[in-house]
Amino acid sequence: MNEAKVIDHYGDHDLRDRMAAALAAAGFADRTLTPADLAPLDQFHTRGMAATVELGAALAIAPGASVIDIGSGLGGPSRYLAAKFDCTVKGVDLSPAFVDAATYLAGRAGLAEKVSYDCANALSLPYPDESFDIAWTQHVAMNIADRPGLYGEVHRVLKPGGRFAIYDVVAGTGGPIHFPVPWSRTADTSFLVTPDAMRDALEKAGFKVTLWNDNTRIAVDWFAEQQKARAAAPAAPPPALGLHIAMGADFPALGANLGRNLKEGRAGIIQAIVERS
Repeated sequence: MNEAKVIDHYGDHDLRDRMAAALAAAGFADRTLTPADLAPLDQFHTRGMAATVELGAALAIAPGASVIDIGSGLGGPSRYLAAKFDCTVKGVDLSPAFVDAATYLAGRAGLAEKVSYDCANALSLPYPDESFDIAWTQHVAMNIADRPGLYGEVHRVLKPGGRFAIYDVVAGTGGPIHFPVPWSRTADTSFLVTPDAMRDALEKAGFKVTLWNDNTRIAVDWFAEQQKARAAAPAAPPPALGLHIAMGADFPALGANLGRNLKEGRAGIIQAIVERS
């Protein structure tokens, strides 16, 4: 994995300040923020908050559980899990700017005692063996070429019987994907694998599959609704809060390309939960 290129894709300048300005413009300058307030800004994956809520419900995390969110981005899922399930969450992300912004947003949400973030590589997590009850990742593995290494690290830091929740983009059978996409503007930092290869790598790393859903059709329908809404208001300005704040003005085009890739069968969406042996 080309770390520098991945970090550059996600941006590394003044992100905390842009977050603060966007929140002020949206009328959230002073009060404590809820996960719902922040959802347009910090749920950086297909179907946004709905996908996070569904995966969390499937896990039914116990109060007081320790969770690691790998590739935590701006921290939306980690803050939702902490608030919903009364657990503690450690977020890990490769981007220093995202870690800084996520820490800022945790403070604004009143969750700094339950959620914290470290800048680290998912292939070399800075935690002892068997540290966490739950591992979580949404739309992250697409940037990681060493899938056995990733799943091996997750297995290492989970306690025996710990569960790993996954919501990721996978390779389809419809041909090469169209770039740019939300996780990569070029092919050299995109590493999709097929669902079968993903499942095989997880099982070889020592996980037992307990939930495996192909959510591609649901995602295609969601993108179609997004496109319909944009067509109904073509001259509308960008919303005060949105993923474009972090990713730049071209982010809608990146998202539209993902929708196209899903519709054409070039990519898919898998929702899974696996258990550590």
